Amino acid sequence: MPARLTTLVASLALVATAAACTGEDTPAEKEKDARSTAASSTPTVPPTPSEALGLVEGWGPDRAELDRAAKIVGRMRLPDLAGQVIVADWSGTRAPVAMVRDLHLGGVIAFSSNVASADQIRGVNAALTRQVRRKWPLFLGVDQEGGVVERLRGAASRFPTFMSVGAAGDPALTEQAYAASGAELRGLGFTVDFAPDADVTSGPGDPTIGSRAASSRPATVAEHVVAAAGGFAGAGVLPVIKHFPGHGSVPADSHLTLPVQTKSLADLEAADLVPFREAVAAGLPSVMVGHIDVRAVDPRVPSSLSRKVTTGLLRDELGFDGLVVTDSLRMAGVTRGRPPGRVAVQAIRAGADVLLMPQSPALARAALVKAVRSGTLTRRRLEASAARQIALLTHLAATGGRGKPVGSAAGASRSLSAAAITVTDGACSGRLVGDAVHAYGDAGAVSTFAAAADRAGLPVLLRRSPPSRLADAKPRPERRTKEGKRHFRKRLRAWEKAERRRERRLAVWTAREDARLAAGTGVGFTGFHDAPVDGAVAVATDSPWVLGQVGAPVRIATYGDTPAAMDVLVEVLLGSSTAPGRLPVKVAGVGRAGCAAQ
Repeated sequence: MPARLTTLVASLALVATAAACTGEDTPAEKEKDARSTAASSTPTVPPTPSEALGLVEGWGPDRAELDRAAKIVGRMRLPDLAGQVIVADWSGTRAPVAMVRDLHLGGVIAFSSNVASADQIRGVNAALTRQVRRKWPLFLGVDQEGGVVERLRGAASRFPTFMSVGAAGDPALTEQAYAASGAELRGLGFTVDFAPDADVTSGPGDPTIGSRAASSRPATVAEHVVAAAGGFAGAGVLPVIKHFPGHGSVPADSHLTLPVQTKSLADLEAADLVPFREAVAAGLPSVMVGHIDVRAVDPRVPSSLSRKVTTGLLRDELGFDGLVVTDSLRMAGVTRGRPPGRVAVQAIRAGADVLLMPQSPALARAALVKAVRSGTLTRRRLEASAARQIALLTHLAATGGRGKPVGSAAGASRSLSAAAITVTDGACSGRLVGDAVHAYGDAGAVSTFAAAADRAGLPVLLRRSPPSRLADAKPRPERRTKEGKRHFRKRLRAWEKAERRRERRLAVWTAREDARLAAGTGVGFTGFHDAPVDGAVAVATDSPWVLGQVGAPVRIATYGDTPAAMDVLVEVLLGSSTAPGRLPVKVAGVGRAGCAAQ
């Protein structure tokens, strides 16, 4: 075993012993305390308020911002301090001002059900900021990754999947795209985006991450995670990279169960942990810890509740000093068999700073207060977490958004899709379709494609619904008499005759419809978790692995079904643009990784 891993195993054992016995601070925190104590023994150099909490620089806030935050949390009532480390979800489309104010929550996270329009959600965030009345920014978060995870559809520009950045292979473009997205989110009042994904997808056996990852290559993921996070931060939006220690190589979904990670620590170091290590080295400010049973580190304990993982692996081994956020505490991976209050306390003891979406914010707050008063948790521990959050949000509010992003978010989305689109089979130049196309498959993609084709003057043939001639209900016997039976048989024969006529008419109509559609080049669309759709042209709008399961002579990956992605696809089909992208994952059964790979 390499010396570094031997050292890590030893340190994890030490952390486990300390956690089991006392629940006290980590070795790294004790070392910081020792330095603070040594400093305080010299009368001329007393520790600053944030130094006394063990907070260090290098991940965003400077010492003055950390000290100001430490003073703020030091004056908070214990219930308010406990509320500050909680970020809750909410119901409806009206600003949850009373909930945030009454529980002194750090903030809230918005989902699709909370969003009716851009003006509405902007108003919600403005109302919270104005009416809660704090001297520091609220944690106003959203899951806006692009692709299948977009909570602001209809309120913000749509972006393709994060895998598109791996296909484009241009970190500068990645940073520009996410700076533009961040500026748009900031304009809507959001201060936090739970993105980008630092997961390394393992391939078709990855049911949860897939196209949410930039690539299956750790170095590629690392490069683009740092670039995307830099774009968000530059726009004044906190990027929360996720899902430590890596969700892309487990065969289950933590929304539904507790996934088991069976890799050795050495294998994790070589793949899943690479993007997180590079992110820490780059000074990225925040990491989300997922709910994963990491057998090589802390068997049968969700990583979000594991001191060995959150503190031992992330903080001590990787050296992360920034803000640690849990994944949603409503997910089955962490809730089964565990009382909600205990989950909240255990996550903080494990090393988390922000509790995301506890099942009951009030219950979680009360549990934290009780833990401090009983000695299970120290007030100092809550103060350190709350100070990290306040200092970081204050820092981003002061430093972000100074430089204007290049172009609009919609323009950035188009540029990303234009650089990512990949042709794995078929000609790399020239027209790929006839004078008209027949589009079918994933309904959302077909609709968006049809609109894009119409803008470009390309006729699209869509299958129509058959004539709406409803069949009569099959007759049922009414009486058991001979007369009743004769009457029933007569009606049944009439019904069967009518049914045969309807079936013949439907067959004729279907044949004519098939002949009409055959005049267009067949373009089949496969979306998120759809079965593969074949045709003359097969298009994957999400993960590209389905392209290896079809026999289409032309196969294209767009990594998204956004209007911009469909505009770019139409241009490639018409031969007015080429496809410069390259597959960022291995896809068995295709002709090549992309035209640029030839």
